[in-house]
Amino acid sequence: MDPDSVKSTLSNLAFGNVMAAAARDYQKELVAQGKPQTSSSINQEVDLDELMDDPELEKLHADRIAALKKEAEKREALTKKGHGEYREITEGDFLGEVTSSEKVICQFYHQEFYRCKIVDKHLKCLAPRHLDAKFIKLDAENAPFFVAKLGVKTLPCVILFRKGIAVDRLVGFQDLGGKDDFTTKALEVLLIKKGIISEKKKDEDDEDDGDHENRCRSVRSSFNPDSDSE
Repeated sequence: MDPDSVKSTLSNLAFGNVMAAAARDYQKELVAQGKPQTSSSINQEVDLDELMDDPELEKLHADRIAALKKEAEKREALTKKGHGEYREITEGDFLGEVTSSEKVICQFYHQEFYRCKIVDKHLKCLAPRHLDAKFIKLDAENAPFFVAKLGVKTLPCVILFRKGIAVDRLVGFQDLGGKDDFTTKALEVLLIKKGIISEKKKDEDDEDDGDHENRCRSVRSSFNPDSDSE
């Protein structure tokens, strides 16, 4: 996200949705504190012009803008580290990639294994939705040292790292029903349970559900379902 885009987004939110949300929060705060409503009816719309000069509302507004700015800066920093997309790395890149981010999801794959391609499609779909984790893949044939070091014996193998330490793994599809037609949502839920990605908030889910569903349908195999490598 470039700086001009961030400024434009913050500006639009400041004079639109943020002010409306701040007014609603302000009204809820009055109710919680037992203060009289500024309008004669609870259901009546809050007059934003009357509230603009209220110091409590101004502070609420400033806090929201600061939170939005902080979130935008965090997203930009994570993007610079390679978050937000599913990328292929080399064996030489591996240590730097898994130690430079707090949470990393890495698939060890083989180019000719169809089940590895299934995992590819699901992880590619999840990467932009879960910016808090880094999504990468490594060709097992070209990474013999780490394949041996991490004890990778069956492909696909998705290893989960926290602060550079392998804390868990998904071997084949045994945690996903053992079949090729599992959904992206099923994999997402499993990764959430394992604590490597965070559950999306309701409003965040609503924003990108349409595009997510179009890109992330269940992947069905036309190959032998027992195509894992031992």
